Amino acid sequence: MFQIDVTSRTPIFEQLMQNIISLTAAGVLKPGDKLPSVRTLATQLGINPNTVAKAYRELERRNCLYTTAGVGSFVGESAEQGPPLCRDLKEFCRACERAKNSGFTEEELKKEIERIFKGGALND
Repeated sequence: MFQIDVTSRTPIFEQLMQNIISLTAAGVLKPGDKLPSVRTLATQLGINPNTVAKAYRELERRNCLYTTAGVGSFVGESAEQGPPLCRDLKEFCRACERAKNSGFTEEELKKEIERIFKGGALND
């Protein structure tokens, strides 16, 4: 279910976060679904458990998931009506997917993101 590219320049914890958000946006993961434990997922993916824990913590900070001690981590309630940061990130992912499907390359999308972070205005 989760795919990690260890050769990517994107940190593994960010790839994992993106996986969870994308799967939620696609409806594969639904609010309330239990995520694999940190150890289980780390073993399945062949990565350090601290990396999985970092991704889970960041998603929890963004209110995209919640953790119950001794029970596990779960997809946040109603992702579509959930916290704005999670919704915004999901909408961004959808927009990137649409751009990719329209023929934009990964490099073109990266350049646009870099331009935005450097203070460039949106070209309407």
